[in-house]
Amino acid sequence: MESEGTNWSSSKSSVPVPVPDPEPTVLSKSEEEEENPADINDKEETTSYDSQKEIVKALEVLERDSVAIAESFTSLFSSLRLVLSQVTSTTVDHMNCFSDAAGGLQECVLDAATKGNRYINSCLRLNEEMKGIENLAAQLKILRRNVDALDSEVNRLVTFP
Repeated sequence: MESEGTNWSSSKSSVPVPVPDPEPTVLSKSEEEEENPADINDKEETTSYDSQKEIVKALEVLERDSVAIAESFTSLFSSLRLVLSQVTSTTVDHMNCFSDAAGGLQECVLDAATKGNRYINSCLRLNEEMKGIENLAAQLKILRRNVDALDSEVNRLVTFP
């Protein structure tokens, strides 16, 4: 892409940048006088025309690279949008799953607490009912002794020698 009169250098983005030639050589008066003014005019037009062509070429390259970069960014943003959507969707799914699990656990805990309260209430009622049983237990012990004593007397009388 190099042409006479312009050096092209490439940066990391691979966009050629024109680097102008060092200052043109100054012609001595004798050389200037020898040239025909019409020739000088033609040279300026040719140089100007070549310069414009190079600028147009550089602009075309710049435009192509810009379009490629824009397409790359569009693709990148599209990919990022898709990934963000998937991550958000996964997060929402996890939150719904967590909510369902927490709801199920809450129902089980409430059910267990209700059954535990019923059991405790039953134990308290039984405890109240058992308070009057101590006298009954004492009476049963006395009755048992009396029955045993009676059984012993009956056995002694029946087995008379």
